Amino acid sequence: MNSITMLTPKQLRRAATVQERIESLQKELGRILGTSGQTVTAVAPRKRWKLSAAAKARIAAAARARWARVKGEKLSAKPAGKARAKMSAAAKARLSAKLKAIWAARKAAKK
Repeated sequence: MNSITMLTPKQLRRAATVQERIESLQKELGRILGTSGQTVTAVAPRKRWKLSAAAKARIAAAARARWARVKGEKLSAKPAGKARAKMSAAAKARLSAKLKAIWAARKAAKK
């Protein structure tokens, strides 16, 4: 049997015509037999598994534990990260004022 890429345009048109004829005959047969016009060859789309956030977290924790065993490291409950720097109230106020001025300038430039 020829690959679809090896067919000529004329052969492709003929194949499409034959396919349409097959579908119309299957619909007619379905009407005669009292069944739906669905083709037998139609395959239902595969359903994808949906994982909850908790399930994803359990899978991730298990993967981290496996890698820890492979690397020979101790598994901590939560990886230690750097403490996040706190912004002072004065710094927040300066930043807010600066951004307000920037946005006011942009709004004025648009007009």
